[in-house]
Amino acid sequence: MLPPSVRILVCTTPQDMRRSYDSLALVVQQVLGENPQSGSLYVFVGKRASRVKVLWWDKNGYCLLQKRLHRALFCIPDVANASGVSVKIDGSGLAQLLAGVSVEKRKRNTLN
Repeated sequence: MLPPSVRILVCTTPQDMRRSYDSLALVVQQVLGENPQSGSLYVFVGKRASRVKVLWWDKNGYCLLQKRLHRALFCIPDVANASGVSVKIDGSGLAQLLAGVSVEKRKRNTLN
């Protein structure tokens, strides 16, 4: 898994999932106020919460992980505790986010 020293930041504002390397790096700079080449992982969730992209710099270029869920949604961390435009999570939080939550389970949780 990821070493504990790796910073993982989740952007709390939904992003256009058509964006690619350079435009997401620009979001990291202009919206999150971070250096996209710092070695941190930057997580972006789409408007419908069914798509996610993770951007990071790997020594000499950008890497981009993309995942689309079928009949499930990504749950971004609690935005109420966020101190702005991003939320810091750890490796297990990233694993939970990437696992997603089924639509039926999410509906049950919002009804309670």
